[in-house]
Amino acid sequence: MEKRYRLELVGITYNQIESGVYALILQQVGATRRIPIIIGFPEAQAIECKLQEVATPRPLTHDTMVATLASFGISLIEVNIYKLPNGVFAADLVFSDGKVEKVVDSRSSDAVALAIRVGAPIFTTESVLREAGFDSDGKTEGSSVDEEEKGSVSSSTTKKSDLAKMSISQLSEAMLLAAENEDYEEAARIKNEIDNRNAQKE
Repeated sequence: MEKRYRLELVGITYNQIESGVYALILQQVGATRRIPIIIGFPEAQAIECKLQEVATPRPLTHDTMVATLASFGISLIEVNIYKLPNGVFAADLVFSDGKVEKVVDSRSSDAVALAIRVGAPIFTTESVLREAGFDSDGKTEGSSVDEEEKGSVSSSTTKKSDLAKMSISQLSEAMLLAAENEDYEEAARIKNEIDNRNAQKE
């Protein structure tokens, strides 16, 4: 079984180029490797409300789910983030009633929103950190891996050389499309290209 690493939520960053697009940043506990997951406004709002301890008039969807599970004596034990063959991030929710454990498929953003509400640990694997992660000092984990060696890369993924030829506007449109298709890895890669260009202008 592949070694797992625990992740902690660093925060959420707002995309200055494309409104409504956010990046959920998770970091390996005790290390500097991070995973960016592109999410939309509703998911970002659900996570931020809990991080900032914002009191809402009525329970949000994730609050309702936590309360419902608790009323039946079911607890969220842990979250495991992985990648689908097309590069999209997903997650397994591990629930338990104290006797039996059940695994439920989930979007990664929903999984994180639930985990932070109950204090459940979040894990991922070495392969995910290596392929989709980056070091907080700016070095991309997968930068030395050739595209053909990444078996999980989607055929629709834009090559790095193609990104270099695109304008900021085109990159923003491509990033939004990738986010809508839940191709979070591709959206994060495009966002990194945009950020690099903006940094060069400063």
